[in-house]
Amino acid sequence: MTPKLKKSILYWVLLSPLCVVILLPFGIMFVTAVRPRDELFVYPPTWTFSEFRWDNFVEMWAKTNFGGALLNSLYVSIASTVIAILLSIPAAYALSRYRFVGKGLYRNFLLMTQMMSPIVLVLGLFRLMVHLNLVNSLNSLVVTYVAFNMAFTIWMLQSYFNTIPRDLEEASWIDGATHFTSLVKIFLPLAIPAMVVTAIFTFINSWNEFVLALTLIRNQNDYTLPVQIFSQVAGRYQVEWHHVMASTVLATVPVAIVFSWLQRYLIRGMALGAVK
Repeated sequence: MTPKLKKSILYWVLLSPLCVVILLPFGIMFVTAVRPRDELFVYPPTWTFSEFRWDNFVEMWAKTNFGGALLNSLYVSIASTVIAILLSIPAAYALSRYRFVGKGLYRNFLLMTQMMSPIVLVLGLFRLMVHLNLVNSLNSLVVTYVAFNMAFTIWMLQSYFNTIPRDLEEASWIDGATHFTSLVKIFLPLAIPAMVVTAIFTFINSWNEFVLALTLIRNQNDYTLPVQIFSQVAGRYQVEWHHVMASTVLATVPVAIVFSWLQRYLIRGMALGAVK
C-alpha cells in the first residue's frame, strides 16, 4: 500500500462521521418517499421494505399543486437572481474602481444588513406590499428577494472585482474604448466565475426562502415549493408523510442540477476571489 493511498484512506476515515451526518437525513427522506404507506411507522424502524413505491411521486403530483409550485419557485428564483446580479454589477464596480465620500460607510451598511434576519422586517414588508397592491403576487417575492440578496451580491462581486488588474481597463482606454465598452467586453468576461458563484447562492437563497413567501402569498395557486410542502403538513388531521418526502426529494433536484452544472465555476470563483 502506497503512502498516498494510506493518506487517502486516513482522510476518508476522518471524514466518514461528517458524511454520515450530512447524508443520513437525505437517506431517510428518500427511503420514506419510496416506502409503501403501510410500512411508514413500523417499529423498530428499518431501512428495508417490501417494494419500491415509485407511484408515490405520481400520486403526490396528482393530489397536490406541486407542478404549479415548482414553476412558481423557478420564476421567483430565476427572476430575483437575474435582477439582483444586474443591479449589483454597477454598484460593485463603483465600489471597486472609484473613490467617493461615504464609501466605507456604505460597505459597512451592506455588511450590517446581512446581520438582520428577514423575519424582523416581515410586518413592515407586508404593510409595504399592501400599500403597493402586491400581496398575493409572485412579483412581491421577486422584489423582496432582490432587496435582501443585493447586499450579499454586491459584497461578493466587489471583493472579486478588486482582484482584476486595472491595467487591462487602462489599456483599453488608451486604445479608444469607452468606460462602458471596457466594462462589458473586457472586465465582465473576466468576472464570469464570480458572477456564477454569486448567482448560485442567490438562487439557492430565493429557492429555499419560506417566511416571506408564507406571509406575502395567500393564494394556493401561487405557493412556492417550501410553502406548498408546508401546506401538506400544517392543519392536516392525517399527514401523508410519503407524499411529503416525495415532494421534498423533488424539491432538492433543481438545486442539485444547478450545483452539478455550474460546479467548475463554483470552484474557480471561490478560489480566484480568495487571494488578491
